[in-house]
Amino acid sequence: MSGGDKLDFEIHQNPQPVSAAERAAMLANPGFGRIFTDHMVTIRYADGKGWYDARVEARAPIPMDPATAVLHYAQEIFEGLKAYHAADGGVTMFRPDANARRFNTSAERMSMAQMPEQVFLDSLHRIIDVDREWIPTAAEGSLYLRPFMFATEVFLGVRPALEYLYVLIASPVGSYFSGGVQPVTLWVSQEYTRAAPGGTGAAKCGGNYAASLAAQAEAIEHGCDQVVFLDAVHRKYVDELGGMNVFFVYDDGTLVTPPLTGSILPGITRDSVITLARAAGRTVHEQPVSIDDWRADAASGRLREVFACGTAAVITPIGVVRTPDGEIVAGDGSGGEVTMGLRQQLVDIQRGRADDPYGWVHRVL
Repeated sequence: MSGGDKLDFEIHQNPQPVSAAERAAMLANPGFGRIFTDHMVTIRYADGKGWYDARVEARAPIPMDPATAVLHYAQEIFEGLKAYHAADGGVTMFRPDANARRFNTSAERMSMAQMPEQVFLDSLHRIIDVDREWIPTAAEGSLYLRPFMFATEVFLGVRPALEYLYVLIASPVGSYFSGGVQPVTLWVSQEYTRAAPGGTGAAKCGGNYAASLAAQAEAIEHGCDQVVFLDAVHRKYVDELGGMNVFFVYDDGTLVTPPLTGSILPGITRDSVITLARAAGRTVHEQPVSIDDWRADAASGRLREVFACGTAAVITPIGVVRTPDGEIVAGDGSGGEVTMGLRQQLVDIQRGRADDPYGWVHRVL
């Protein structure tokens, strides 16, 4: 079957899988994004034909013509989510339907083919099923899933491509923080911006991340872990980090996060945090926060905690913020009660240790 909301996947087992002993050694300390499972999923798309040739096959290099469209015009999008060993021994994912929707939102912005959500979800199930032995059993371990799609048509004309390849790879990962959750130090970029109104900031495309790398290098030069970007118009309102959304926690328990104006990625963890905070009776505002506000509210004590959130790190406290005008520290610069409480609540739901009243946990096995 091809072209519809359901595809039949051909399963081609890797003829040379990693041995059980070698896999166990790799899973003992997988790090993040360094090792990969035995298989990948591939699905092709052609204009007028739709999606076809869905396969689970051995992970291998992808042959590519030098004139392949993605190499010249950057039609490429991706997603990131995780599969977990649940408390009851099963395997789950966290809100994969939200990733499927965002994948198509990104595809629309980049003038790429839309993928039926069920096909996207089925692909995740297939790779988890065939590579289930790669899911780490360590407390903070998980199987990071990376679906991506790019233009494969061979041509040099500036227009949307007519052919695409969807690929799904999987990477066993350990805790994002090897020594426990640690506050990150940020550098406020003055020269670089991540995205502008009308641009691709709300799409999860590789170009956004490539554009952040010069600023990230600048952050490292200033002894910081991450960069925080300001808006491209006024150069004063906080947008997001290179790969995470930002939340501010005030002395009355209110949370504030920058609004989704089109230049900020609509993070799934961000949305989950808003839901959990409001369910706990906290007020959450989606409104602009300037770097001057950040500085003044931290100095007055009104701003108690600041944290970043995303799939990889879940929630991480923000400690010191460095700018050419000096440092900003909210509270004592460590993970406060609200930050760490929300993190624990979210992780417990993801791993099946707490009730899931929102239907976020997706059972796989």
